[in-house]
Amino acid sequence: MRRGSNNFIGIEHKGQDVTNESKPKPAPGRAERQIYKTVINAPIETVWNTLVKTDEVLPFFFGSVCQTADGLKPGRKMRMVSPEKKFAAVVGEVLEFSPPHRYSHTMAFTQYEGEPASTVTYELKEVPGGTEFSLITDNVPAGTKTEKSMAQGGPFIVDNLKRLVETGKPAFSGSMVMALNPLMGLMTPKICRIENWPLK
Repeated sequence: MRRGSNNFIGIEHKGQDVTNESKPKPAPGRAERQIYKTVINAPIETVWNTLVKTDEVLPFFFGSVCQTADGLKPGRKMRMVSPEKKFAAVVGEVLEFSPPHRYSHTMAFTQYEGEPASTVTYELKEVPGGTEFSLITDNVPAGTKTEKSMAQGGPFIVDNLKRLVETGKPAFSGSMVMALNPLMGLMTPKICRIENWPLK
């Protein structure tokens, strides 16, 4: 485990066990569990409420808006959509919603047709100095575009959530994504159009 600037604790992956937790063996064709952690200097309720906002642009989720039909509830569909609500980048189903400690959902990138869904879990724990936030990915299809995107996305989400909660502004990377979002629609595949990914 490493601790660097911005109180970033580190990334647990590739067979390392930095927290002494037993890691499940991945299923055939699936990548190993990845855990991204940080300590956020804020109460757990503040971190939780920021994480689970719906119908609002979230810089730490690449400027997407989390949409549901009737709230984040186990068994219900969710999707991450562009700010103008024309495209869905990620779709999934809520598996667990236990405020303010744990939220889990399946997820698949709409642009990567045929790649199976993964599982993402967010865990929050009160610690001295604030809230320990962990982003955990499981069942990621190995050797796929999904695996590459999730490996890049984990640190981005953790860093930008921390910065947004602590300062009211995302990290530089989040600000850049927000600035470029209007241009991304021009390059988004038709398969990602929101009407292809209904919530009901």
